Amino acid sequence: MADFKDKVIYQIYPKSFRDSDQDGVGDIRGIIEKLDYLKELGIDYIWTTPFFVSPLRDNGYDIADYFNIDPLFGTMEDLDQLIDEAEKRGIGLMLDMVFNHTSTEHEWFQRALKGEKEYQDYYIFQDGEPDKIPTNWVSKFGGPTWEYVPHLKKWYLHLFDVTQADLNWENPKVREELKNVLLFWKNKGIKGFRFDVINLISKPEVFENDSEGDGRKFYTDGRRVHEFLKELVQDTGIDSLITVGEMSSTSMESCIRYSKPEEKELSMCFNFHHLKVDYKNGDKWEIMEPDIEELKNLFVQWQLGMQEENGWNAVFWCNHDQPRIVSRLGDDKEYWQESAKMLATAIHLLRGTPYIYQGEEIGMTNAYFSSIEQYRDVESLNYYEIMLEQGKSKEEALAILAKRSRDNARTPMLWNEDKNAGFSEAKPWISIPESERQVSVEAQLNKPDSILEYYRKLIRLRKEKKAISEGMIEFLYKEKPDIFAYRRMSEKEEFIVINHFSEKIVVLEPDFALAEYKVILGNYEKHQSDSKNLVLRPFETIVLERI
Repeated sequence: MADFKDKVIYQIYPKSFRDSDQDGVGDIRGIIEKLDYLKELGIDYIWTTPFFVSPLRDNGYDIADYFNIDPLFGTMEDLDQLIDEAEKRGIGLMLDMVFNHTSTEHEWFQRALKGEKEYQDYYIFQDGEPDKIPTNWVSKFGGPTWEYVPHLKKWYLHLFDVTQADLNWENPKVREELKNVLLFWKNKGIKGFRFDVINLISKPEVFENDSEGDGRKFYTDGRRVHEFLKELVQDTGIDSLITVGEMSSTSMESCIRYSKPEEKELSMCFNFHHLKVDYKNGDKWEIMEPDIEELKNLFVQWQLGMQEENGWNAVFWCNHDQPRIVSRLGDDKEYWQESAKMLATAIHLLRGTPYIYQGEEIGMTNAYFSSIEQYRDVESLNYYEIMLEQGKSKEEALAILAKRSRDNARTPMLWNEDKNAGFSEAKPWISIPESERQVSVEAQLNKPDSILEYYRKLIRLRKEKKAISEGMIEFLYKEKPDIFAYRRMSEKEEFIVINHFSEKIVVLEPDFALAEYKVILGNYEKHQSDSKNLVLRPFETIVLERI
């Protein structure tokens, strides 16, 4: 298995990272331009979201050709140069593999539509009449999961957008095709893979209605998923690379199996339970205040459960599908810098491999768009209409999108204070949010108290201290509602990490001998504690090392 416990991974959404050819869209050469910045940050791998040929209905997660680069992002020569230049700087490239579905523009699906039985078996088609849908399942993007093709008199399954047809993993030919994709990129020098919604690939033998939910119980962590993953890994040899699976609505038991080294499946797993603590009744589109107690409980459960069974977490707050964490769980106005640093500490010093999403390291905030015309995301546009149909006003729907839309993460990277924040000289494909704050790389470079410099310190700490990268974890102050604290330990080292998720001042009576520890990291200039108590200011974080 690849060595990944002391590594840090940086996620790039190419469309919004850096535009090198000034057409308003980020590209591969834009990533090459910024490799020195990433090396200085200290990261080990770049995970880039898909830049393969695609109609971009779902921003690249609808792949029409797994072997070629979409001209919007550049050429294969550009990618070869990116791989080479990154490797010179000690950085590996991870590609995003979307293997649950393809675009309906993919050659396989187009041949299926022409009536070729071989390619119809690449997907999940069901015979039927137009007025009798196979099941009542609900798509992840809203609406039914089935679409009728009149000239075939068949329905096809799409768990996501109607243009994203689910592949039939029961068909060995499909599995061979996907292995060939991995081998092609592995031979190119790709050092890792992130697998999109990979735990949804195994569908039930019989399709039936869900009387209690949206259908996910029938295909999440499905009956053959571990078998399929083992075969994929074994036959391609990608267990020598770093791999991570995005796991939708998964369970800890499943993630232990996915990531346990002896199972020979994946290096680690993403799960999203901790990012649903502000979903009212589990509904993303219903807003409530974040439940910090539930957040803590989930971290405790997953961290200890995975530790006990030798599983491994990918630890993260942000990605291309999530609102900006400093706007979500912090205070991006009065305590912007403090809460951004606290949230970084809370996640980076956990047991697991940390992921940084572009802009997170400079404290980028939600976009706060004011009109539907500013949005580009298919999910957001769909749900805006759904919310209006449900009786919400335009103002209410826009207020929900301002908190929930995936476009919050997709606005251009803020490089400097120049036109379009140094992203492009052309009008960007999506608006750049206005901000009164110094939320740019240039404004924070070499500033000792900046969020960017703080991230560098966290990354160095993981690389220098075995207790952080490989040590055990135990949790402290579980009874304190807004305090998320834990101890990291190895044979020779011990650290205590205390994170305060509130704007109130809290006084803690330590359950350890304060005199035996020294403060090595914090988000305030000077820590306010005496010999008996820890005094925590708004969103304060403290990292203590045993002397």
